[in-house]
Amino acid sequence: MNFESLCVLGLGYIGLPTASTFATHGMHVIGVDTNPKIVKSLNNGHVHLFEPGLRTLVQAAIHSENLVIRSKPEIADAFIIAVPTPFKEGKLADLSFVISAAEAIAQVLEKGNLVILESTSPPRTTVDIVAPILEKSGLKAGDDFYLAYSPERVLPGQILRELIENARVIGGIEPSSAKAGQALYSTFVRGEIILTDATTAEMVKLMENTYRDINIAAANEFSRLASRFEVDIWEAISLANRHPRVEILNPGPGVGGHCISVDPWFFVEAAPDLSNLIKNARLVNDRQPQFVIQSLQKICGPLNAKKVALLGMAYKPNVDDLRESPAITVAKELIKQGSEVVIYEPFNSQFTINGAVSAGSLEQAIQGADVIVLLVAHTKLTEIDPHELQPRLKRTVVFDTVNGWDPLDWEQAGFTYYRLGDGKNS
Repeated sequence: MNFESLCVLGLGYIGLPTASTFATHGMHVIGVDTNPKIVKSLNNGHVHLFEPGLRTLVQAAIHSENLVIRSKPEIADAFIIAVPTPFKEGKLADLSFVISAAEAIAQVLEKGNLVILESTSPPRTTVDIVAPILEKSGLKAGDDFYLAYSPERVLPGQILRELIENARVIGGIEPSSAKAGQALYSTFVRGEIILTDATTAEMVKLMENTYRDINIAAANEFSRLASRFEVDIWEAISLANRHPRVEILNPGPGVGGHCISVDPWFFVEAAPDLSNLIKNARLVNDRQPQFVIQSLQKICGPLNAKKVALLGMAYKPNVDDLRESPAITVAKELIKQGSEVVIYEPFNSQFTINGAVSAGSLEQAIQGADVIVLLVAHTKLTEIDPHELQPRLKRTVVFDTVNGWDPLDWEQAGFTYYRLGDGKNS
């Protein structure tokens, strides 16, 4: 099978790198986004996302004329749907973007085309939702056109490398569709390409993120137990992990991002009677920001009128991705408590939260703070030298929720240091 043109719908964290990578490997790519600001920005050579190397890649793809940006899909040999699948009220999957994308493709779909859904979706979305929409074109899935599901499995901060090097699972609605997907991704994928059916591929993606969510929930619950039993969770984890078959993860302020904090709910929605463990793990992680607040209250007393500097708003270190970030939940809860909240996100200093002050620098963020809270282990934040901070901040309390700072270092600099889940020092 030979695919010479590709249309990618959705130019976000996955769609834009994917479209650009195909384009720089010689394929003619139409990148589609319904947001006019994104279309205009990209056509003017500006990239709306932060990802190491992405700006260079996108500009190279556009300058080669292999990547063009449009607001709606055009005729192509293959189509990739890479639109968001957030959840709506009640933790239910919002498939409206997927449905809209499929409807738009149906208007230009031709015999022999390949359509691949990459958006994370509940099991059977490809078969039960996408296929019937595409078949409104008058063509039949599996007979007249190929249809497959292939989940993205990349880590923000390493997307460009992992797109190429990671193993790729492709699930077709029948075997020839999976093989067509293999032919397309072979354009640049160096990792192993594994073929299966569409619903298995959908479930694989959800299982990967649910597995991680459950293990993080265990670590977060251990942190609460350690606090009650006056144990240092960080010491306990390091000792427990000396067992050859134990690898407990690190606790933190919660779980964010569009994958781990969202995907498990798709299982809960699809099979609530079979997903009690998954649901409870999600609830544990969703409640972890409240544990941060409770810990702060234990350290500082009433939080109303306290000036709290929150360092890091992204959902994970060294990225600008704020989706479902637990740090934002912490900030909003502190505002409700009556705290004077200052936020500092080094990868997005323009980010704002109603009721909080957005600092453009670390110095501005910590000025006059009663307590400094490290919420994200950005390298720029973990490498802060406490000895270089202003002398009048030396009596300030610091609360490290990610074990990113050396306690002795901060204490020697005159700060009062506390750490999430350290029941020995609370």
